[in-house]
Amino acid sequence: METTGRAEPQDASASGPDRGIDGYLMADFPWYGLDEAFTGPRWLMRVGTAADGTVEHGSTGHGEEPSYRSEAGPDHQRFTVVVTVADRPVRSSPDGTGVLDATSVSSAAWLAGSGLLSCTWPTRMERGLRQQWLDQQTAIAWELADDLDGPAWSTLTLPVDGVPTEFRYRESEYGWVLAGRGNESVHIGAYGRGMSAYGLGFSVIKDITTYRH
Repeated sequence: METTGRAEPQDASASGPDRGIDGYLMADFPWYGLDEAFTGPRWLMRVGTAADGTVEHGSTGHGEEPSYRSEAGPDHQRFTVVVTVADRPVRSSPDGTGVLDATSVSSAAWLAGSGLLSCTWPTRMERGLRQQWLDQQTAIAWELADDLDGPAWSTLTLPVDGVPTEFRYRESEYGWVLAGRGNESVHIGAYGRGMSAYGLGFSVIKDITTYRH
C-alpha cells in the first residue's frame, strides 16, 4: 500500500485525545469536515505528524464523541469522524536515512478503518482476548485498505465541496468506513456509527477554530 506507514489507531478508551488546535493550524493542507447540512456538535480529535513535526493527517468529529464512559455505551452512540490525509509523493525521510512512500486513498481508508476499530472494540471481552481481537481486526483493516477494488468495497457517490465524488465504501457490524479524493492536495477518509453515510457531504473547513477543542 502507498502509505506513510501504519498510524496508531485513536483509542477512545484512553485518557482523552490531544485536542490542542496548534497541530491543525500548522498543517500545510486544508482540513475537511461534514458540510453545512450537518448542524450537530463538531470537535477536534488529534493530528498525526512525521518525525520532523510535519503534519500528515488528522481527524475531526461530528455528533456524539465516542466514549466507553457514556451511560448509553458505544453501541448506541451516533458519530461521524472525517479523516484528512495530505497528498504526499515519495520523499526522503526527515533524517535522510530512507524513503517515505506516497500517500493515497488507501492511506485514508486505513486510518479510517483503524479509527473505527479503536472506538468500537468489545468492552465486555476479557482484556487479553480483546487485544487479540483488536490485533486481528487491525490486520484485516490493513488488508482491506490495500484492496479498494476488492469485493469488500462498494461505490458511493457523495458531494465534496459540492462536486459529486466517488468513494469506496464498506459496512461491518462495527460501523462503516469510506475513502476517496478531496481536492488536489488531500485524500478523505471517514468512519461512523449510528449515522448513515448515505446523504453525507464533505467540505473544506473554513475556520478550524469553530470546532470544539
